[in-house]
Amino acid sequence: ILEHMPENKKLLPSHPPVPLVALADGEEGIVISFAGGRELAGRLAGLGISLSAKIRMLRNSSGLIMVRVGDTRIALGHGEAEKISVYRTETVAEPAEAPVPAPAKRILVALAGQPNVGKSTVFNILTGLTQHVGNWPGKTVEKKEGAYACREGDLCIVDLPGTYSLTAFSEEERVARDFILDESPDVIVLLANAAALERSLYLLTELLLLGPPVLVAVNMIDVAETQGIRIDIHALEHALGVPVVGMVAKKNQGLRELINRIISLAQGETSYHPRRPEIAADHRHIYMEIKGKLAKHLSDHPRHDWLATKLMEGDAEVSKMIAAAIPPEAWAYLQGILVQHEDSLHAVVGGRYDWIEAATRSAVSRFRMGQVVITDRLDHILTRPRYGIPILLAVFAGVFFVTYKVGYPMQKGLEWLVSALAQRLEPMLAPFSPWVKGLVVDGVIGGAGSVLTFLPILVIFFAVLALLEDVGYMARAAFVMDRFMHLIGLHGKSVIPMCLGFGCNVPAVLGTRIVESKKERLLTIFLSPFIPCTARLAVLTFVTAAVFATQAAIISWSLLAGNILLLGLTGMTINRFLLKDEPQPFIMELPLYHKPDPRTIAMVIWIRTIAFIKRAGTVILGVSVLVWVLSYFPHGRVEDSLLAAFGHIIEPLGRPLGLDWKMMTALVTSIVAKENAVATLGVLYGVGDQGLMQVLPAVMTPASALSFLVVHMLFIPCAATVVVMKQELGNWRWFGASFALMLGLSFILGFAAYRLALVIGL
Repeated sequence: ILEHMPENKKLLPSHPPVPLVALADGEEGIVISFAGGRELAGRLAGLGISLSAKIRMLRNSSGLIMVRVGDTRIALGHGEAEKISVYRTETVAEPAEAPVPAPAKRILVALAGQPNVGKSTVFNILTGLTQHVGNWPGKTVEKKEGAYACREGDLCIVDLPGTYSLTAFSEEERVARDFILDESPDVIVLLANAAALERSLYLLTELLLLGPPVLVAVNMIDVAETQGIRIDIHALEHALGVPVVGMVAKKNQGLRELINRIISLAQGETSYHPRRPEIAADHRHIYMEIKGKLAKHLSDHPRHDWLATKLMEGDAEVSKMIAAAIPPEAWAYLQGILVQHEDSLHAVVGGRYDWIEAATRSAVSRFRMGQVVITDRLDHILTRPRYGIPILLAVFAGVFFVTYKVGYPMQKGLEWLVSALAQRLEPMLAPFSPWVKGLVVDGVIGGAGSVLTFLPILVIFFAVLALLEDVGYMARAAFVMDRFMHLIGLHGKSVIPMCLGFGCNVPAVLGTRIVESKKERLLTIFLSPFIPCTARLAVLTFVTAAVFATQAAIISWSLLAGNILLLGLTGMTINRFLLKDEPQPFIMELPLYHKPDPRTIAMVIWIRTIAFIKRAGTVILGVSVLVWVLSYFPHGRVEDSLLAAFGHIIEPLGRPLGLDWKMMTALVTSIVAKENAVATLGVLYGVGDQGLMQVLPAVMTPASALSFLVVHMLFIPCAATVVVMKQELGNWRWFGASFALMLGLSFILGFAAYRLALVIGL
């Protein structure tokens, strides 16, 4: 390691190797070894932390570790940092180099890249409204496909999940790798972050071994330039041997050239002679021996170099596949080689980073490296627990403040329009049968129309969450919450899907894929329904504003705080008594702060809003009509209808909670979609053209309204959430336990809230 150390780094002679946690803020070191096995070393390598890597301590306080490797900021758990040994170094200033001036067929394109490189921005711009979102067959990872039509042909663009490597540590990595191996796309476009080029190119070292031609799109050139980083695209293309395009996607710069180069590469018009990375010299003979053995027994497999590399990395899935495909004696021979050379992973990783350094040496120039960028200044405040947690709470407080000050008046205005529509239609429907008028006015407008008035509140939540994600703040929220989350058996990564839960519990449950530990992922899914989604929050806002008037904000805040407190207590109980496992490492990239991209944010808001409108126009409309039909027939009166018969059956369950049969029925229909609670109340109370906001105070006492809200906030989640929870948990026992817990807690705490409200005279 010392022989290959760059000349501008020299060891401080009196210092022995130390764990990374021994470095103080601002100190630097050279990584010399890892503890914790191949899996940890492989995950760290994907983020740039490899043997001989230079690492700088940015934050080492209160158990929070933040380091910089190259141009990438990385958050580490304290336990993971202790497993990394380094030599302290001092750096001799290196003179800046002179800047180098930057000079009709269906094509299947795979869009690959690590997280936070602008991949979604490129995909959204190229595909626009042609994209389709679903799940990969048999997987829960989101699948995005879109089309781009041009004169030369149609491009089918598949947006692969963001991943740091193609070693199957997570579902995202497995999906990306399997798609490339199974579908063999015509072109792979690797999105790279210009401000962290070396780290982004690590994924390229793996893609080049898979066969399909690769094109590198270096994005965020403007962000790199603000940090004093200049990239010579032509020099980089020459060094890599693959086509390279410079881009600023959010400004639409370079996209036309990207399309042209994709078509040219797919049609064989571009020279493609990639320079692939090699294994470190001291292990190259081992690699050749393994590759030769695989070629002998797997002659029909076209990628022996990739298989050999994966064996040296210790990839469990590839090892299992090879063990089943070759004779037992051949597999025993390969195992013997790997056991004798347990450090073969470092030889693979070291060779890749040597290749990356050689490729970028003449293409990347850096200036003003000592300057503190805006990210450092913001992180100095936002990542310290003393300031970061209060700021995080203030951010969410601001969200609810905006909701009440902006969203509520807009909701009232929209409700007035819906009521005006009902009043306008009523005379027009007079000639028809009474049930037609009731169906349209009370069923459709009174039910689904009431739900559509939620739209302003939903859009505000969607916009704020998309903004926080886009500027890079959500990763900091996970970082500062890591210690708090440990109290309930989780780490900071679980904060991200839970924050998504404020928008919708479905992506919150699906978002738990980023949590590697099975135990922590299970607990995060189990607790996700405790996060009030926008639909629940919209019902909360609606009912409190109607019934409690001036006390609405206090009641809403109290119920929300109670939900979060209950989440913490439930997590602590489950973690202490039911789930005991080795804690998983906390390792995640902290992306640079950057200006929000209005196009990306607008696309997120549009997709989520359209999804809600579609649900309001299908599922919620269908439930509203069904509820109205059941409330009208057979005699045309709610009181002796089919729905009333059902409601009276379950009414005894609600009586101790102060809930009549109409409120109980509303809770049951909310299982289909949480917004149905309002739609059902609108139908059953026959609001018609009056508007539910005017009717509720007359039919709900404050005590029963409080009980209704407590039950609704904790009740069984919506059907969509129930489905994805069953898929993700994969276990009827845990799914049933979650179902029973939510049902039991909702009724117990609803009863307590009702009795407390009566005692204090609310």
